[in-house]
Amino acid sequence: MNTPLLTSPATVLAVLAITAATFFWLEKKTRWKLFEYVPPLLFIYLLPVAFSNGGVIPTKSPVYTQLSELALPMFLTLLLLNVDVAATFRVMGKGVFVMLAGTLGVIIGAPIGYALVSGQLGPEAWKGFGALAGSWIGGTGNMAGVAEGLGTSGTDFGLAVIADNGIYLIWLPILLSSKNIADRFHRFTGVSEERVHQMKAAAESLQTEKEPLAMRHLVYLLAIGFAATALSELIAAVLPPIEPVVSERTYRILLVTTFGLLLSTTRARKIPGSQELAMALIYLFVANMGAKASLEGLAGQAPWFLLGAGVWILIHGAFLLLAARIFKVDVHTAAIASAANIGGAASAPVVAACHDERLVPVSILMAMMGYAVGNYGGFAAAYLCSLFAP
Repeated sequence: MNTPLLTSPATVLAVLAITAATFFWLEKKTRWKLFEYVPPLLFIYLLPVAFSNGGVIPTKSPVYTQLSELALPMFLTLLLLNVDVAATFRVMGKGVFVMLAGTLGVIIGAPIGYALVSGQLGPEAWKGFGALAGSWIGGTGNMAGVAEGLGTSGTDFGLAVIADNGIYLIWLPILLSSKNIADRFHRFTGVSEERVHQMKAAAESLQTEKEPLAMRHLVYLLAIGFAATALSELIAAVLPPIEPVVSERTYRILLVTTFGLLLSTTRARKIPGSQELAMALIYLFVANMGAKASLEGLAGQAPWFLLGAGVWILIHGAFLLLAARIFKVDVHTAAIASAANIGGAASAPVVAACHDERLVPVSILMAMMGYAVGNYGGFAAAYLCSLFAP
């Protein structure tokens, strides 16, 4: 194989960072409708795939290892600082249980979808299903965290990214248009209009603002992130592995997840900038995963992976409907709960605004809850999928 054009760590890191920055700049500058249907995430993953397979950058570099060991635990910790479990339960009430039922649907649906298509996929494609479960329970950060914890290959991670975005194109319009069947849905679940009004009134009183971002806040966040990363490494090194899912890297991801949740109960949650810094690192990490992928493996397995994911999302939907009936919740809550799972913090506010703009703050809280359980649920789904591996 020919030597890649750019090999030094600085140039490789520059290519990944510029790729991520370019598509967000294009989205902001051009406002192309393309980005309403195909989010920048997919391009940020696929362009490095083309670069590494085309000989521009290497498929193996010290940069990729360092991003996995330092950037990933950092952004997981910072992402979870925003979780407010008490506020979510106070405003959403039984709606939280509907979201958790949707999460259970993702965990149970993963091995069913995988078992149907596993014969057409690679021997470790179950790790890609685990990564996608992380995304469908929480968001892109959870996808990256679970993928790293499982040692998912760049190719299998790419299949998860393609399925995530492909199913999203179909599922999101369903959630948006569900408000048109509110009357029938409410008759089906037996929810009262009084409950709907109470939830919207509680949402209006919700406060999520933080003080303006200053330089010291970034220093605080870096200190918190690196401290959690170091502590997780020390503890993970002495814990026993449990094959095939739980390794030292799995423990590291679960530990930083736990540390982030514990920190969210302290004053650290009030530090501004944690969400923005975490998301910036997440997209850089997604570009990093793309650089390690094989284009050939992606093309051959993508249709089968998508088929398995299609069956999987229907199981998630069935669990949501059943929970909505049991807990007697409205269509707005059910749609936001699903969006918080499948689309994360990027999609939940969009769905909430479509149903009722007063519910946008609630949708963000629900998405944060998804972040909180995404890594735990993703590893659970991966374990169930591993039982069906060929």
